[in-house]
Amino acid sequence: MAKILVVGGSLGGLFAANILLRQGHDVTLLEKATGSLDGRGAGIVTHDALAEALRAAGVTVDDSLGVPVTKRVTLGADGKTLGEMALPQILTSWSRLYHMLKESFPAERYLQGKTVKTVTQDANAVQVGCEDGSHYEAELLIASDGIRSGVRAQLAPEIQPEYAGYIAWRGVCDESVLSQNTLDTLFNYFGFCLPNGEQMLGYPVAGSGNDTRPGKRRYNFVWYRPASEAEQLIELLTDDDGHYHPTGIPPSKVSAKHIANMRKVAQAILAPQYAEILEKTASPFLQAIYDVRSEQIVFGRVALMGDAAFVGRPHVGMGVTKAGDEAIVIAKHISNLGATPEALKAYGDERLKLGQQVVARAQYLGRYMQAQGSKGTRDNDKLKRNADTVMAETAIDISDLLAQGKAVPESTH
Repeated sequence: MAKILVVGGSLGGLFAANILLRQGHDVTLLEKATGSLDGRGAGIVTHDALAEALRAAGVTVDDSLGVPVTKRVTLGADGKTLGEMALPQILTSWSRLYHMLKESFPAERYLQGKTVKTVTQDANAVQVGCEDGSHYEAELLIASDGIRSGVRAQLAPEIQPEYAGYIAWRGVCDESVLSQNTLDTLFNYFGFCLPNGEQMLGYPVAGSGNDTRPGKRRYNFVWYRPASEAEQLIELLTDDDGHYHPTGIPPSKVSAKHIANMRKVAQAILAPQYAEILEKTASPFLQAIYDVRSEQIVFGRVALMGDAAFVGRPHVGMGVTKAGDEAIVIAKHISNLGATPEALKAYGDERLKLGQQVVARAQYLGRYMQAQGSKGTRDNDKLKRNADTVMAETAIDISDLLAQGKAVPESTH
């Protein structure tokens, strides 16, 4: 049995901690936040590999995981259907997965208020010092502490998030407040709307208390909109008190004037169904979209995983699945090679290129989104082709494409 530290108590860290604990290791998880992380993030597209990772982490996977949809639809600005495509999927929420994984992990091993300050290592162990003065030592450290990873900042400060040039408005709207037309034409599907140079998508998820009964669910949306880094992004990340939040604005701090303007634009350019959803969403929030691409994810006795290693834009819909896959691979190599730098090196050899492919795939989908909005007339045939392409490529399981090295079409390399 080895002592292993996991830094980051979100989904990726919980995957790794649960799987390694079940393998018989002495696992301690360090999370910088205090209190529940519930409510962070919103909808999650599930794939078969995600269900496998949940099972490996000791979670029972059944119908309570999420809300099933049978097809995708794209709505025009007039609210009429531009195209549709059969694609059964289960849609869940960040909160649901967090609760399932956290309940599987012993509370006494999940330590909060632990902000990593120093990471050092020698031939036999890795040492972590936290801002509260506490110190920990273990044979390995698995860092899954997010896009602005404190561990990565210690070991590879040159790896920085790069702004993608656009933001996402996000939120969830209660099913019970929506009109019959929106319920009939959009609510039960994975839906899209494609204004010039923008993209709206959404799908049903469980409601309050993980209620998946009709009438009790919510509609989760993500609306991608361009925002210049020098001006618009700074404005959007500034709250009503004039405070600028460069690393991300808390949902409760988003300026009322930006929300009002977003709803006004929605009325003008989105399908009426989506405009209604945005109007009736109590607390919309926004997220700046970034890429993180690492050239190295293993540093001796320390490994980066999840968003600490790579961040692919949400178009891929694989972020949580990727973290689950990485946790399984780390555990596999530790099982074969022990809690050693060799085990982590084997993980890095297996996952570095795959992580880079996911980022490249996400950039390709983002470029496509931006390119399809060239100014000028939008003939209907082109719009339908765009709809078909977006429906076929967004948030699908790309495991096979990754295995074949085809996550990004040849013509765009």
